[in-house]
Amino acid sequence: MGTIEEFMSRRERQNEAIMEEQFLPYKRFFALDHQAYTEGELPARTKELMGLVASMVLRCNDCILYHVDRAIAEGATRRELHETMNIALVVGGSIVIPHLRFAIDALNELLPPNIPTNSSQDGAS
Repeated sequence: MGTIEEFMSRRERQNEAIMEEQFLPYKRFFALDHQAYTEGELPARTKELMGLVASMVLRCNDCILYHVDRAIAEGATRRELHETMNIALVVGGSIVIPHLRFAIDALNELLPPNIPTNSSQDGAS
């Protein structure tokens, strides 16, 4: 099992443990978080990209991995992810660089560079 699969498995197990506590404030927060990333006036893909920027600036690698994965699942292209990560770098400055490295590793594992993409979406000629 790779790093990403281990993370997702650990995350799921830990979230289940949190929910088993039957503590209403946790449940409310998790519901709020889930709802924030659903389709609305902004597409879910855009919201996941926004979450990626915040996660990189706040320097949370677990969150970075989650939002890279979710953004790809919502149809984000490599180019969109790179532009998003660049915004995080500009906003957060050089302290974001280690997290940019982490994000690039996650991107390359989840969406290998040799996977063909829609050239009109990904900015290729």
